[in-house]
Amino acid sequence: MVALKERNNQAYTYLYDNYAGALFSIIRQIITDNPELAADVLQEAFINIWRRIETYDQTKGRLFTWMLNVARNASIDTLRSKSYQNSQKNQDLPDNVYKGTDSQSTRMNVDHIGLRKVLEKLKPEHRVLVELSYFKGFTHEEIAEMQDIPLGTVKTRIRNALLQLREYLQ
Repeated sequence: MVALKERNNQAYTYLYDNYAGALFSIIRQIITDNPELAADVLQEAFINIWRRIETYDQTKGRLFTWMLNVARNASIDTLRSKSYQNSQKNQDLPDNVYKGTDSQSTRMNVDHIGLRKVLEKLKPEHRVLVELSYFKGFTHEEIAEMQDIPLGTVKTRIRNALLQLREYLQ
């Protein structure tokens, strides 16, 4: 951490070499339709990590968790940006759009990092909210509207789910 905060290039090279793959897989779960854009977001995330390393607080969690949140936020910001929204307006629909929405098509592919197993331990009503919030990038207000449940309930369930996930991961 000292080397990172001193902006040591070797420390950042090590960080990129060892964590870029994991962060890219998280970004690809959020930005599913454009691998080039996901790669750009990964670079943006590492630039943000470089610029904001001083804000990382070891007492609040692991470095990887902090980096994961930086990458996740960069992905969500990209999806919400006007330029991305405009680029998506006139896209052709894929052939399989009318084949139904079974749970397989809406399920995230997070098995390769072991997160799916941990998420499956949560109650279904908690798991859905975590997936919508953290992997699909919806706000709590949007989730409350989509799921037709009160905003306070959404916030409470997500908080409880995160507390349970913390216990499972320790």
